[in-house]
Amino acid sequence: MTYNYQRIIIKIGSNVLTQPDGLPDLNRINHLVEQIAKIKRQGIEVVLVSSGAVASGKSLISISEKFDAIATRQLFASIGQVKLINTYAQQFEKYNILCSQVLVTKEDFRDRLHYLNMKNCLKILLQHHVIPVVNENDVVSVTELMFTDNDELAGLIASMLNAHALIVLTNVDGIYDGNPNIDGTKVIEEVNGKNIDFASFVSSSRSQFGRGGMITKSTMAQKVAQLGIAVHIANGTRENILLDVLADKIAHTYFVPNKSASGKKKWIAHAGNYAKGIVQVNAGAKAALTSAKASSLLPVGVINIISPFKKGEIIKLIDENDRPIGLGIAEYGSERAVEFIGQKNQKALIHYDYLYLEC
Repeated sequence: MTYNYQRIIIKIGSNVLTQPDGLPDLNRINHLVEQIAKIKRQGIEVVLVSSGAVASGKSLISISEKFDAIATRQLFASIGQVKLINTYAQQFEKYNILCSQVLVTKEDFRDRLHYLNMKNCLKILLQHHVIPVVNENDVVSVTELMFTDNDELAGLIASMLNAHALIVLTNVDGIYDGNPNIDGTKVIEEVNGKNIDFASFVSSSRSQFGRGGMITKSTMAQKVAQLGIAVHIANGTRENILLDVLADKIAHTYFVPNKSASGKKKWIAHAGNYAKGIVQVNAGAKAALTSAKASSLLPVGVINIISPFKKGEIIKLIDENDRPIGLGIAEYGSERAVEFIGQKNQKALIHYDYLYLEC
């Protein structure tokens, strides 16, 4: 079986790009670029989400321990990003491919306008056969505004661009059904559905140079697959890994894409951090929303407006036990919503087209 994708996002983790001593692994970077060039020659559009700036910076300069962690990270990232993008540019040039640098922060996803501006930027790069190299801008990001890791960023980019697939390269063969250091533990080769509690058997340890562990990768992958995008988690330290994943020649974890969602729903799905209001609904409304039939949220199913919001803002929906149901765009503000609580024959608070369900 060969996966026939037209647009893919490739995320390369820090532990793939660095040697055990923290120095960049130039041979591996060169080999990955060579594979990406072959993929591009097949007519596939590629966006590269690459970690490694901080690790690259560490290889170039030493810093006293008296400086705090954020300042140190900013220094390494600022110096290392230049080194990293220059390395990519030089390697892609061997194959007559242009690459570009796209540095983003979580704030760039905070509203629809910023989101669309970034989407337009990436699309015009792809239209001109340029490979965008995307990374978090650690120079200006501070702890509370940082992505969980570049896995989260890669998921956002995949959703934003309606990619057909997201390939996450890490330093293990995929998601295991237990501790990979114990005999008999196997790679889970296919995940289909979202009701899997990975935390019960996936190690929560983080990589040496990155910020995210396998649980964050699993959670992100499930979310992206639910939006109709295939996700592959594979070992980036293996030879020809990208080509072998696309040809389905190597064991790795594949998240089967579920239903496709509209571009706006894909934005809403990742907008939980920017939700302004919280609305509590009754059991009847929850059942209607989560049924196979497309349903909007009507005021008759609302039992409480927990925090205020304005028309057009993202609001969170919770059930009677305070469990999350989904996210949606408010058709009107909370003042009007309070007046309509429990009433029949009123305008929907959230239209189905602007509703993303988590359960």
